[in-house]
Amino acid sequence: MLDGGRGPAAQLAMSILVRMADVYGAAELMDISQAHIDSTIYLGDATLEFAERLSSLGARVAVPTSLNVSGVDECGWKDWAVSPEWAAKAARQMLAYEQMGAVPTWTCAPYQTKMRPSFGQQIAWGESNAIAFANSVIGARTERYPDLLDICCAITGRVPAVGLHLTENRAGQMLLRLAGVPRVLQQDDQFFAVLGHLVGQLAGDSIPVIDGVQLRPPEDHLKAFSASVASSGRVALFHIIGVTPEAPTLDAAFQGRAPERTRDISMADLRAARRELTTADGQPLDMVILGSPHFSVAEFTQLAPLVAGKRRHPSVKFLITSGRLMKALAQETGVLAPILDFGAQITLDTCILASPMLPAEIKTLMTNSAKYAYYAPSLLNTRVTFGSLADCVRSAIDGRVVRDESLWETA
Repeated sequence: MLDGGRGPAAQLAMSILVRMADVYGAAELMDISQAHIDSTIYLGDATLEFAERLSSLGARVAVPTSLNVSGVDECGWKDWAVSPEWAAKAARQMLAYEQMGAVPTWTCAPYQTKMRPSFGQQIAWGESNAIAFANSVIGARTERYPDLLDICCAITGRVPAVGLHLTENRAGQMLLRLAGVPRVLQQDDQFFAVLGHLVGQLAGDSIPVIDGVQLRPPEDHLKAFSASVASSGRVALFHIIGVTPEAPTLDAAFQGRAPERTRDISMADLRAARRELTTADGQPLDMVILGSPHFSVAEFTQLAPLVAGKRRHPSVKFLITSGRLMKALAQETGVLAPILDFGAQITLDTCILASPMLPAEIKTLMTNSAKYAYYAPSLLNTRVTFGSLADCVRSAIDGRVVRDESLWETA
């Protein structure tokens, strides 16, 4: 490939990969059997030119490859503040990646599609929440692949043999123990998002091991944890004792080594972390935004009875970001109808953090996503209130922020 024997696209991709392998200090390359491409997000002419250049050179992915969110909802962008020029360029970038043979999943939660990898599978995934989820919840193996390098890995089917691809680098480094955190709070749908926000701050880019979880959380709670731990920190792998596959015991999580650091997490720590996720200072509300990572069928199913027979307040938009497959499945199972009747809008293929879709008058958001709450103030210049899914629904109905604080105050 490096010598051009498999065409100019493979040669370009391999030349970049070899250079990056040198940067990583890799002694060799290794095979992968799947990829997930974050480079799909249109960020300007450079990302578009790179994708179209590869496509024009005849690039084809060598392994099954899924696609992350794009910069535009191809069918619904006209409903929002997206300019025609942006939409056209973002759509061109989407087309370029499809022409390379990637599967048009267009979701930041590829692990909830048929592209889900298996335990121990060597993969090259971009998108921070997907990386953390694949490594930690599934036990597949990927490094944190940045934009543009991810597609080079997919085209060559190779990655540098470094980091989390190797067993010896997957041992826990710091121990975080839940101290006095009751089971009833751990069942709350805000808990793992808040815990992830706190763990990310404490861990940085190290591998945290969490002890004291008293239940097996639903997959969407682990999805929320993966997203928040990779937002407030740079965590690509975490271990939860008794929950994640490489951590049946403390000894297994640390591969027989002693923790480099140990810290207890108290209720005071968790309350403080939850407060950090709210930057709004009052009750006015412009929009409820759900779906970061993308809303799943289970989340649509959970939302439907909360909104059935009700209507959102006319002054509050209610937006859900999701993938094509999840929306189709929600429609097939009948849970989408009451959500649409409630007045919700569904945006596909993209994310408010990746697309300039919010109108200028949208200034105050409410969300159950710690990832949205973390990024919205800086990336969208908005204020945000974090709450439960039920809080978000009640607030959308009342036209102002309504939160039930009782569990977090008394736990």
